[in-house]
Amino acid sequence: MPTSLRHLAHLTWLETKIFVREPLGVIGSVAVPVLLFVVVGRIAAGSVETPDVETGGDGPGTTAFLQSGLPVFAAILIALSAVLSLVTIIAIYREGGILRRLRATPVRPPTILLAHVLVKLMFTAATLALMVLAGRRFYPVDVDAPLVSFTLALVLATWSLLSIGFVIASVVPTARFAQPLGALILYPMIPLSGLFAPIDMLPPALETLARLLPLTYAVSLLRGIWTGEPWLAHAGDVAALGTVFAVATAIASRVFRWE
Repeated sequence: MPTSLRHLAHLTWLETKIFVREPLGVIGSVAVPVLLFVVVGRIAAGSVETPDVETGGDGPGTTAFLQSGLPVFAAILIALSAVLSLVTIIAIYREGGILRRLRATPVRPPTILLAHVLVKLMFTAATLALMVLAGRRFYPVDVDAPLVSFTLALVLATWSLLSIGFVIASVVPTARFAQPLGALILYPMIPLSGLFAPIDMLPPALETLARLLPLTYAVSLLRGIWTGEPWLAHAGDVAALGTVFAVATAIASRVFRWE
């Protein structure tokens, strides 16, 4: 095995063990999205089973939410949790001098950063798997989603968003402000992403802003793949996420601070 790959495998395994040993990180990145998915899904499933007779019931709309909206929402939370976890860990490593010491080793800097990305992607896929298992266990929904394609779409979206995480981690002043600053930048994208309402229904200024946000294309890709649309139909979303990754990576490579 080439030396660089051996270093990458060793660092990835080391970072995985470190992540698992931090209960708050596992709870925030894995448990919270799955728990929220189960709780919201149970509430929505209950409203389908007992519709409001006086209002005619909200069954069809709620069923549509269960079949496409909720899985995409949970997937977005998984991706954003991975990004916030990355921002926090990088900030802690920098403030503690760990990044500086790692850079002084024979391991190349890109290998160090790639190990962090791989750990987040692995836990993203694992969290999605837990979400699917929990959904089948607690409330069966009559959907036949392409889970492999959806997982690939989520990994692609997370990979793109993680590049933004490196930019945030580059400019955050201290580890204490890492997660709040990341949340302040990332979570306001959710209501503008088309997740809850089509972006063409937004006011013109907000619609223009929404079309500049990476989360808009992540939601479009995830929803389309979940509902069985072909990848070719979302080539624009893939290209947009790839562009975000390229631009954010270029920015991070210039402004990233090791100490």
